[in-house]
Amino acid sequence: MAQFSVHDAKTNLSRLIADALAGGDVVIARGNIPVVRLVPVKPVGQRCFGALKGKIAIDARFDDPLPEDELGGWQLG
Repeated sequence: MAQFSVHDAKTNLSRLIADALAGGDVVIARGNIPVVRLVPVKPVGQRCFGALKGKIAIDARFDDPLPEDELGGWQLG
């Protein structure tokens, strides 16, 4: 475990980030007391186009006009 003072961390932040990304254990301390651990952020998953293909069905009535009683609720025009 590599421990650095706040001053050293400010001075060498790029190197410490590279160490953390490489799997190193980077700890920042105030005086001799460890207060922060620098760890990489887990990447957010990527969206995959067509991931729900075949899992969602659209009713054949999807494009049909709404009934008159439902249209009144929209207050269009």
